[in-house]
Amino acid sequence: MRILLTGAEGFTGRHFSERASAEGHAVIALRSDLTDSDALRQEVLEASPDAVVHLAAISFVGHADEKAFYAVNVVGTTNLLDALAKLPARPQRVLLASSANIYGNAAQSPISEAQTPAPVNHYAMSKLAMEYMARTYEDRLNLIITRPFNYTGPGQDVNFLIPKLAMHFANRAPSIALGNLHVEREFNDVRMVCSAYLLLLAYGEPGGIYNVCSGQPYELQHVIDSFTQITGHKMEVSVNPAFVRDNEVHRLCGSPAKLDALLSRYGAKLEAPTLEETLRRMLPALDGSLVTAQVLG
Repeated sequence: MRILLTGAEGFTGRHFSERASAEGHAVIALRSDLTDSDALRQEVLEASPDAVVHLAAISFVGHADEKAFYAVNVVGTTNLLDALAKLPARPQRVLLASSANIYGNAAQSPISEAQTPAPVNHYAMSKLAMEYMARTYEDRLNLIITRPFNYTGPGQDVNFLIPKLAMHFANRAPSIALGNLHVEREFNDVRMVCSAYLLLLAYGEPGGIYNVCSGQPYELQHVIDSFTQITGHKMEVSVNPAFVRDNEVHRLCGSPAKLDALLSRYGAKLEAPTLEETLRRMLPALDGSLVTAQVLG
């Protein structure tokens, strides 16, 4: 299958491209700026893809330019879908990566796809706006929307929490300043997310929305303790008020029931590494000399 991939140079894109290529797919990386509709239309026409995986977005919640969230995540996606809808032979499947952040501070957990969205920041709002906008193309394109919960892995930018922790532990730093220590998140592996995206290209129902999650949240302290056990290094952890975001989503845990039910009908199963396996993989990626052979309790 010829898969047109946006965001191919990003964290998820690099992992997805490697995984899809290993499974025999031809991955075509989109090079055009999503905001350049003319260049985008020409490149899409030349690619003539069988399927599309749209990962390109501004995804760092603390990004300084609030307008850019909407220019890229909403208008840029509109340009892409418009170009795809005008192809002589439209792709069989278009997967759009949204975000579990659209749920906001949900009162109930785990969160299912039926939960009413309640975004609390511009990133989440732009992703929800993208979802609503995409619905206007459902009569012309076979769309699937994914809402991945928190995930990480080697190569993720150190602006994100787990890579920041991994870097400090790998460097044996004496201390680290973090934001809110009382948040609970899923910390899934990027390999699980890539596995889900490929399976949804094969089996996802047209117009379907799917959480990509494990349903297993962890307190941040658990992650810190896990790194401590793996490395044998203990750091002093403090809270920097500047890192505590307004409108913080305190607990984010999803229900994987819908995706699990879909995959079980086809005898398919996600690759789902444990948190400890993920953390161990991230440490050598930062410091190849670090010994990580200790057994976790």
